[in-house]
Amino acid sequence: MSIELPEAKILAEQINKELRGKRVKSYRLQDYERLQRIGMLDKDIKSFNQLVDGKIEFITSRGNVIRVKLNNGMNLILAPEYGGKIFYHTSEKTVPEKFHLKVDFSDNTGLTVRLTSMGLIHALKDNDLERSYVFRRDFNPEVLSPIDEEFTFERFSKLLAENNRMLKSVLVGKDAVVVGLSNSAFQDIVYRARLHPKRKASELNKDERQALYDAIGLVLQERIRLKGKDQFYDLYGNQGGYTPAMGPNMKQQTCPMCGTPIEKLSVGGGHVCFCPKCQK
Repeated sequence: MSIELPEAKILAEQINKELRGKRVKSYRLQDYERLQRIGMLDKDIKSFNQLVDGKIEFITSRGNVIRVKLNNGMNLILAPEYGGKIFYHTSEKTVPEKFHLKVDFSDNTGLTVRLTSMGLIHALKDNDLERSYVFRRDFNPEVLSPIDEEFTFERFSKLLAENNRMLKSVLVGKDAVVVGLSNSAFQDIVYRARLHPKRKASELNKDERQALYDAIGLVLQERIRLKGKDQFYDLYGNQGGYTPAMGPNMKQQTCPMCGTPIEKLSVGGGHVCFCPKCQK
């Protein structure tokens, strides 16, 4: 279950509510060696020592990345973008057996983080934030966030017209024109916009660009409103209520709009489910 912009936003707001103003008492890492080997966790775990005694100033998110800012110049960067669980604990009884990072606070509450697939857990100083690829990617002010006021149809339409690439590379990945979308959201969005996954951005007419813009807004806002996708669990262990209209959940199913069997193809290094009749 990928944690994309909506789920990162939900978690960041919940963490901000619960942890802002709390002081870090201690931390514990476990089962982290594999993460270190593949660059998903700091090579020098002593960097996490610098979180101790720090007071949390604020928590924010942009794209798929959550930033926990402390008053001692340190940051905890969490990006469980291809699967992860972040839980808040008021009692040791609720702490799971498996986690990669556990942070304890002076009021005896705690936070656990576990990556279930690809992602990142970093402890970074303010002046080292740019060393983090995911921070540079998602907190780059020059790349639009599709839930910000700056994400207007005019700006988005211009970016589409200038890109002679397939839609997936325009919306997903390191060269995307927006932050926070992964393959999961992409499938849902192009289905709702009735666009074939292999269409090129520059070839879309104005009505198709408008449909795509509207679909992005609809999918993201609905996922936020319904507390995340139905495979997502928030800070308190509550399950999300949004079921994608298109994606892996539609394998071997028929299109709810026209009844055509759903097909799957490879696009941009991943598999995409789509309706061959509705999406042109």
